[in-house]
Amino acid sequence: MTSPYEVRIASAARRQLARLPTRSAVAVVEFLTTVLPENPLGLSKPLAGDFAGLRSARRGDYRVLIDVDDGTRTVLVVRIAHRAEAYRPPPPIG
Repeated sequence: MTSPYEVRIASAARRQLARLPTRSAVAVVEFLTTVLPENPLGLSKPLAGDFAGLRSARRGDYRVLIDVDDGTRTVLVVRIAHRAEAYRPPPPIG
């Protein structure tokens, strides 16, 4: 059996997690620490367009956008957002 993936959370995703309702945040944390490390590719779908290269995993009404690196067996969580907001591009800077 292969070892689980290491899950890392980007600082922006940490802030997004902190803003979730408590019940949803608990569910997302449980997902990130127990389920996702075992099979990130099977639990997510590849994205296209502005999000090409990323994958999306569902947790209730929320989406966890991840970048999976098979070489280093790491999963980087880049965004945690409600499904209505998850796939919108970030606002322009400036």
